[in-house]
This record gives sequence, structure tokens and C-alpha cells, in this order.
Amino acid sequence: MRTLLVLLLVLGIPAPAAAAAVCVTYCDTRDPSQAARESFPLPDKVINGRVLRLHADDPDGMAWASIDQGVPGDAVWLDRSWDGGATWDGLLGKASIPGTWTGTRTLMYNLTDPAHHRRGLVRACGDAQAVGCTAWIYPDVCDTACDRSAPAAGDSQPVPPTTLFGRTIRLHFDGRGLAWAGIEGGGAGDEVWLDRSWDAGASWPDGSSLGRTTGTRTTAFATRDPRGRLYGGAVRACGREATHAQGSCTAWARPAPTRAAGALDALMWSYEPYTAWWPSSWWNSAVAVTAVADAGGFDAALARTFDVNRVAFPAGARSSDPIDGHFVSRAIDDSAWWGLAWIAVYDRTGDPRYLTEATTIADYVHGFWDTGTCGGGVWWDRERTYKNAVTAGLYLRLTASLHRRIAGDTVWGARARTAGDWYLNSGLVNAAGLVNDGLTASCANNGQTVWTYNQGLGIGGLLELWRATGVQSYLDGSRRLADAAMARLTSNGVLVESCDTGTGSCDDNQKQFKGIFMRYFGDLAAATGSAAYRAFAQKQADALWAGDRDGLNRIGQRWTGTTPNVADWRTQASGLEAILAAG
Repeated sequence: MRTLLVLLLVLGIPAPAAAAAVCVTYCDTRDPSQAARESFPLPDKVINGRVLRLHADDPDGMAWASIDQGVPGDAVWLDRSWDGGATWDGLLGKASIPGTWTGTRTLMYNLTDPAHHRRGLVRACGDAQAVGCTAWIYPDVCDTACDRSAPAAGDSQPVPPTTLFGRTIRLHFDGRGLAWAGIEGGGAGDEVWLDRSWDAGASWPDGSSLGRTTGTRTTAFATRDPRGRLYGGAVRACGREATHAQGSCTAWARPAPTRAAGALDALMWSYEPYTAWWPSSWWNSAVAVTAVADAGGFDAALARTFDVNRVAFPAGARSSDPIDGHFVSRAIDDSAWWGLAWIAVYDRTGDPRYLTEATTIADYVHGFWDTGTCGGGVWWDRERTYKNAVTAGLYLRLTASLHRRIAGDTVWGARARTAGDWYLNSGLVNAAGLVNDGLTASCANNGQTVWTYNQGLGIGGLLELWRATGVQSYLDGSRRLADAAMARLTSNGVLVESCDTGTGSCDDNQKQFKGIFMRYFGDLAAATGSAAYRAFAQKQADALWAGDRDGLNRIGQRWTGTTPNVADWRTQASGLEAILAAG
């Protein structure tokens, strides 16, 4: 260590500052004895007879360094770079061999930082009367194939090409979702390359000039790093014209091997793996979990969301309300959303712990079913202030879903039947077949806003109850709600929320309403095989994919793309459900 510090002083370079801790599955400085698995991905580095080794824990995305066959005073540490090795945070976990020992090791550090969209490189370094380092670990990104692969079959071009002195520079994606760049009409000395960004094109410190060549096209590069839990990477094609020494780049883009895959990847870009949710909306994260489960894949992220969030949280940590554990809180509707989410994950994985958790949540929600007011229905909050459509629809879908999944159940089936009968006779559905927001204190329809998610929950709840009982009136009720929505909640055949119209905008809750509707409408279309329902679902997916999606596959609130429009992970989850509903 003395050698390194003296060298820094001689060169006039300040000693490196302490690096900020990175948290992914675990935070930096985890003990290597807790590693899930140990591998040695790089050759050892020998320094004056000492063996310097880099150790990797790939399941946890961490690494540590060790030095052996040394003497007291020899030191070992990690360097971590966020810009491809150009600069680095040094001396991470630095440890010196103590007296009578011949070796030591560092603590573990994360390889990447998904929460801040940074891909890191790590190497082991040591000071044993001379300073040396291993190579950097995992310099290439690997998805279905690794960086510098030959382009595979398939060629999509998601953004327009750029032109430069008669040259045409294009961005291409092959069928695997790997990107390559090509230049057409070029001359001797012209160059073409890719830039890759993990933060939606805001910066690209570790991905500049990938595959740079004077040929007509680059090799292919990945845009997803599953090992590093980095999804939604963006690329652009760039070129340089030799004579004028000028360059130009296309817009940034993400691949979409399928619509669902592209939309899902863009949604996972916003997922925070350490806190294991989509900050910072609690019930909205439950709906996003449902969308991910419906789309398939990311089972590890779903499991982590379950494990991290089933504990209690104080007010402000996940919601303005405290979370009491098992995903329940004073907001009965918020609790029920999580119940439906874990049913979706159970359907995806078959893991019984998710069904058990959904049952626990449903037991809590059932505690607020009250026949003393309006003859039944579930209260919206723990203070029992309001009986509304969202809580009624959630309870109906949740109870019917549990009945269909719990072998030999009679309890949830009876509750679902009672809830369905009450729903149809409650007055929540108006004469036009639309679901108003709730009931007055005198148990009459309050005439408040018709929200698409209330309409969708009614469709989904009655449909699931029909599946459970075979009673035609429940299916008829579901169809009536669907038909009314198609006729009265659309503009030119495309679903609209009341807050979509004019110059208004939807709040963070309302941004997800249409996707919830489409989840259950699509369920009805699949269950009945109705050509009209299938056509409607397809129209929504086609409209948003053509008019409400940018080159990064981000989907906004207004599915026809009209302004003003906003896009975030909530609108992304909503759009993904619409795509999935089309099949």
C-alpha cells in the first residue's frame, strides 16, 4: 500500500475518495462467507510471488479479491470502473495481511448499479512491494448472445437512419434483440459504430464507439445485461465521413423482438432491485407485478419483490400509510391489489407460497365485508367511510380466484357468490351499463366518475365467478359491462380515460386504469372467443404501438399519442397489459 501512495504523491495525483456504497441484491461490503457461489473468472495475477485472485459471486452480482503466499503488510483491494475502465473507484475493501498470516481478502462489492443505470467493471489489485492488477471482469455484455457476435437472422430498424454527405447510417436489430450499425454509400476511411447507454441515452460512459470499423457494418452488441440486472439498454448507430471528418448518429432505440418483450423490458428498466418495487407507488407496484407475471419471465425479480416487501414498513417508506406486513394497510383496496398480484405470480410460477399470501390478504380484506350497511360490500378503508366500486370489484375477483385455485374450497366460493350477487344488485352499475365510483351514505349510486379500472374489475370479477359456478347471469353481467365500455368509453374505437381528454392529465393512479381494464377485458375475450372482443383488444394494442410509443418502447398515457401526454413506469405497465390482452 505504501508503494501506491508514494506513487500517487510523486505524480501529483490525489488519493481516491471513498466510493459511495452500491446496493443491488445486497449492499457493498458483504462478507464473502455469505456468497451464494464462488467462481474464478480471470487468470490470477502474480506479484513478486504473491497470488492475486478475483472471486465472483454471479448469483448475487458481487466480487471480492484475495492475496495469498504473501507476507504481513501486503495489501489487496478492488477497483471498480463505471466507464469501461477509463477511470475507477480504487481501494475498495482494502485489506492488509496481518502478522503471522500469509494471505487475506476484501469484502464483496457489487459489479453493477441498476438503480442508477450504471454498468461496472471490477478488478483485483494488490501491493506486494509492487502494484499489480488482474484484468477487468466481464468487459463484454452477454444476453442471448455476447457482444461482438455476428448479426443473426431478422432485421428491424426502429428509428429513421441518419445521412451524412451522401452516406446513410442505419441502426439494425436482429431477431435476438442484438444491435448492429451499418453505413451505405460510403467511401474509403469512413467509419461506423454503435453507442450504448444504460440510462435511456442520457450518457454512455462505458459504451462509446462499440464495434468501430471502416467496414460497412459492425458486429452485434447486446442491449440487456441479465447478469448485471440491467434491462432496457439503448443503442444508436453513428458514423464518420472521412473527407470532412464529421459524424452523425441516429436516435436512441431499444429492441422489440415482440411487442410484449419490448414493453416489458422498458418496464423493468424502472424496477429498483434492492428495494424491490417501482418507486414510489405502493398499489401501482402491485399492478406492475401483475403485468410482469402476465408477460412471463423475471421470476427472480417477482420472488425478490415478495421477500423484501412482505414485512412491515412505517408510514412514508412504501405508502403514506404504514404497511402492517403481508402487504396490508388501512387502504383495503391497496391490500386487495397485492392479493391479485400474488395470484398472478402463483399462476405464473406454481409456487404455493404466493397463493398462501393471497389467501392471507383476502382474509384481511374479508374482515371489512359488512352487511350492516347497504346489505353487504367491502369498506374502502379501515375507518369504514366509503363503499366503492374498486374495492367491490377487487374483492369479487379475489374471492372467485381463490376458490378456483384452492382444491376442495367451499368458503371462498360461497363468499364469491355472495359478493357477485351483491355487486349486480348494489346500484354501482348505472342504467347505461357503466360503473360509477361508489355508493352514497344512503346506498344509492353516487353518479361520480366512471373510471375504466372499475369497469374492468367488474368484468373480471363476474367472469371469474362464472368460471367458478357456470351461472350464466354472471357471464351476462360481465358482457354487459364490456359492451358498454366499447360503446361509451372510447374515441374512434380507442379506450380513453376521462382525464385523457382535452388539456387535462391523469394523476399517478389514473395512469394505470386503462391497462387494468384491458387485463380483464382480454380475459373475457379469451374466455368467450368473441371476435368483436378480440378485435377491440387488438385495436388498442395496434393504436398504442403505432401512435403512443417512442424509439425506446416507452408507452404514454394517451394511447393515440395526442398531447399533452406523459410516460412513466405506470403508463408502461398499463400499455403492457393492453398488448398482452391482444394475445
